[in-house]
Amino acid sequence: MTMRDELSWYSGPEPAVDGAGPHLPYPSGWFCLARSRELAPGKVLTRRFMGEDIVLYRTRDRRPRAVRPYCPHLGAHLGAGGTVQGQNLVCPFHRFAFAPDGTCVSTPAGPPPRARLQHHTISEHNGFVFAWYEPNGAPPAWEVPETVQAGVVPTAAWSTEVHTYAQEIIESTLDYRHLPVLHHVAVEELEPPTCQDAFLRMRLRLGPDRPAALKHMVQADHSFLMAGLGYLRVELPPPSLGLVSYLWAMHTPTGPRRTRMLVAAGCADIRKTDATEASLPRRCLHRAFAQTMLRTAVSKVHQDLKIWNTKRYEPQPRLAASDEAIGLFRHWARQFYPTP
Repeated sequence: MTMRDELSWYSGPEPAVDGAGPHLPYPSGWFCLARSRELAPGKVLTRRFMGEDIVLYRTRDRRPRAVRPYCPHLGAHLGAGGTVQGQNLVCPFHRFAFAPDGTCVSTPAGPPPRARLQHHTISEHNGFVFAWYEPNGAPPAWEVPETVQAGVVPTAAWSTEVHTYAQEIIESTLDYRHLPVLHHVAVEELEPPTCQDAFLRMRLRLGPDRPAALKHMVQADHSFLMAGLGYLRVELPPPSLGLVSYLWAMHTPTGPRRTRMLVAAGCADIRKTDATEASLPRRCLHRAFAQTMLRTAVSKVHQDLKIWNTKRYEPQPRLAASDEAIGLFRHWARQFYPTP
């Protein structure tokens, strides 16, 4: 198989919604729906997910749940006024109550009908709530990765809607050539991208591309982990502060060529295995450093947004000799799409 064959595997006959290039289907995998702190016990949220609404709620025992939005009784939207009573989700239209397994367990008058809500498979890690998507309904084939330090959660976050595919956003991480051009960042590949099933890892040294003296003073090693096309985590240990910092970038398809991007940052002490054991002064340092990391990352994302929101997907890119990482990424990404 040639490089051209690998990159043009899914050209698709269908045009995108706005006519900008070929259409990509929704990819399979885990995708972030919310931060854990957004979903307090008793809270009900509506999120857009793969072209449909999804209703999130947290029961009294603090377990998150995600269901399709419409009550099987007469079709009321459970996210438009639905409530949580103990373990049950209650419809706002006729007060039908549904247990955590989806079964209708009570009504205001008379026995409940034989009705059941349809659930999404969800998982909660590092302060994020994820939903699994697979177009054929297959169960999860892999799990969301945890950080080395237990209890690490983001303390700073920012989100936006992007007019492109999740694949296009995460692919930019392997597009080394755009870093000095768009972001004025010099890049050195310390460990090339390696793929293992749903995971892709690499390590880069990043710093300002000028002046040379500043480049050597503030450049830092970044470890990247991609888990599917919706999850990117960057680990950055600033040795002088005794910290390990994490930057997450989550990309959740909300509709055809529409993606919700969430960028979040958190920190922990590099010598501790449990982040919750940090003292109050150290936790304040963690928050301050996370805020700084987030501001820096978002400033770079704003530069990318001008490109992402106006570009088109190229199924047969004319790659240069130094674009091997993009070719490897495209080949790895194929596994998350249905066979054309």
